[in-house]
Amino acid sequence: MNAMIDQANASHAQDSQSGLLRFITAGSVDDGKSTLIGRLLFDSKGIFADQLAAVSRSKHKRTVGDTIDLSLLTDGLEAEREQGITIDVAYRYFATPKRKFIIADTPGHEQYTRNMVTGASTADAVIILVDVSKVKLNEDGSVELLTQTKRHSTIAKLLQIEHVIVAVNKMDLVNYDQAVYERIVAAYQAFGDSLGLRDVTAIPLSALSGDNVVEQSGNMSWYRGPTLIELLEGLSVYDEAHAAPLRFPVQLVARHNGHEANDFRGYMGRIESGKVAVGDRLVVQPSGQSATVKEIVTFDGPLQQAVAGQSVTLLLNEYVDVSRGDVLAGADQPATLLKQVTADVCWMADEALDLRRKYWVKHGTRQTMAKVTRVESVLDVNTQQRQAVSDPAAGLKLNDIARIAITVQQPLAADAYDDIRATGAFILIDEVTHQTVAAGMIRLRPQ
Repeated sequence: MNAMIDQANASHAQDSQSGLLRFITAGSVDDGKSTLIGRLLFDSKGIFADQLAAVSRSKHKRTVGDTIDLSLLTDGLEAEREQGITIDVAYRYFATPKRKFIIADTPGHEQYTRNMVTGASTADAVIILVDVSKVKLNEDGSVELLTQTKRHSTIAKLLQIEHVIVAVNKMDLVNYDQAVYERIVAAYQAFGDSLGLRDVTAIPLSALSGDNVVEQSGNMSWYRGPTLIELLEGLSVYDEAHAAPLRFPVQLVARHNGHEANDFRGYMGRIESGKVAVGDRLVVQPSGQSATVKEIVTFDGPLQQAVAGQSVTLLLNEYVDVSRGDVLAGADQPATLLKQVTADVCWMADEALDLRRKYWVKHGTRQTMAKVTRVESVLDVNTQQRQAVSDPAAGLKLNDIARIAITVQQPLAADAYDDIRATGAFILIDEVTHQTVAAGMIRLRPQ
């Protein structure tokens, strides 16, 4: 039995390295994100004939003659087509013989950075598009990247996105000049080093004409690397959550209808990290009670062991008080209980942070009242320097990235975001409007 379990876990790990890849496109306005995704879908035959026909008939087409405006394949809102910009996050699915993909086309406009954060929160990789016609090439050889490119790269780092692909787009506008490409890549690499990005790969392309997207470009013989689709197919995505301690946020307490002799009481949820087996000793957080796993129940039948990513129902030997919002953790490696939280946040609301107000914090399946007690620093995305906040009453504005301190009404069973994403992430909700105002990443160690 143990050999079968180990074999299943090894197979699951192998699938996570070569199976589904979630990635997003990011960059500034008009960098060609939607066109790039449209080109990927078109050249990899990931769209249907009726979709092509609908796009060809669009009154908002921005191409000449019978040429298809590929950006319209992802810009689904009427306002997006009218203005020629992406507003909402558009998700598209396609597959090649080697891999399945879920793409999130995210907005480039600064006003919609919050939508980019939403799309990036579940991504394994990010394609940062750099428009060669917009970067400033100085006479001294230096290159000035756009602020929005830096902001999106910073968010990618904060969210711990594993792979960063720098797509230097619209190379046709500079006659496929290798020197221009290399200068831009050097500038981004220097910025990426200051951020601490670990896996950065650059590629020159033209999304409009399809150079180096799916087919190798004949216009850039100096580039010897893979095409974009080959690069995406080869990315290794290993979910480190499988090796992390057990974290099982309880979503629902399941009981029978009350007329059964056997008192069935199961705790339903998704294993966010680690693994659990029958006989394991668990601790209920935040109460601290302990119990032993009696059964692991699924729709397809009972299991002896379950791993991260599986949704299961756990039955315990002992009668303990467990409710929605609690976390079941391994007794040997429990989460940290926090009432005072230090976190990095991306402020996503048009209305500025008000330290006098209260907010709801949504952490896993728990929601509790919270108060932001102070803003410690605000990050300058251009210099990557944290600027101390002199005014203690100073709030945060839309798109600000800051480190803040929060006091919560009920303790959170949390981990550092860098260690376990699921229990290291939270959102802040306005208690009056019920709008999400910030996405946060818990920090347990100084950074």
